[in-house]
Amino acid sequence: MKKTKIVYSGEPIRLDVLLSQTGENFSRSFARRLAEEGLATLDGKKTKPAHLVHEGGVVEFSTPGSDEGQEGFEDLVLFEDKALVAISKPAGLAVHPNAANWEINPAASLLGEPTLVSMIFAARPEMAKGGIERLGLVHRLDRDTSGLMLLAKNAEAQRTLTDGFRERLMAKTYIGVVSGIPAERKGSIDAPIGRASGFKKIKVWEYGREALTDYVVKERAKTCSLLEIHPQTGRTNQIRIHLAHIGHPIMGDKLYGGPTAPRMLLHSLSIGFKHPSTGKQTLLEAPLPEDFTKAWKALKAKARK
Repeated sequence: MKKTKIVYSGEPIRLDVLLSQTGENFSRSFARRLAEEGLATLDGKKTKPAHLVHEGGVVEFSTPGSDEGQEGFEDLVLFEDKALVAISKPAGLAVHPNAANWEINPAASLLGEPTLVSMIFAARPEMAKGGIERLGLVHRLDRDTSGLMLLAKNAEAQRTLTDGFRERLMAKTYIGVVSGIPAERKGSIDAPIGRASGFKKIKVWEYGREALTDYVVKERAKTCSLLEIHPQTGRTNQIRIHLAHIGHPIMGDKLYGGPTAPRMLLHSLSIGFKHPSTGKQTLLEAPLPEDFTKAWKALKAKARK
């Protein structure tokens, strides 16, 4: 932990406001979180973010260092060149914290549980500089989805890759195990997705945004099947919502009614795209992880009994 001590001089001021004015590039919400978690104290005691600091008040705060509990990023790297990094995200790892403080001050990502962005910041702090935004993120995966993600290493690559995802120029392939067996070997799901008023969960909704997903059945078991999935649009939770909508939820997807499985069986397998520096067509892949293949084999073995 990096520790800082301030003896305050001036008119009474809220603790969180003072912290945000220390020159550490703290947002108000980040400063508030420091106080709430006891990482910022007044006169040696934990206090509320709104507590007033008076003349002579001693404020001490600690911020986590970039090497604390954030190891492992380099083990995720599949491919790297001067423009981008391709990584294989494990299931269960969130891409970024829920609070957006880290976008202003990347050190905020080090508070709380490890995420992909906290691991990036710990291993590659230079990716928070040089005009790169959001530590190089150009797209995201759900916490419980594993697989391929691309990260930009410079501002130009980030713009190009981000535009590629937004303009649907990226050929994305997923592998998923679903409950049941679709009636047709190939299919397309064309159903708008959105969050209807009064509902917390995103779902198929007639007033939602356009969403299209193609799939091919690759293997069948007695009560489930393995699909190759090609989302043509990039809506939040699109694959999960669409497959649940046709009665075949992803195995292990608790939110959308998937049957119990050791993990959510959805994996980002590959992305085909035009390289941001060379312009050459590029295909990168993340092999199915062991926990996915083991779960699929167990489901097939269970079906044979």
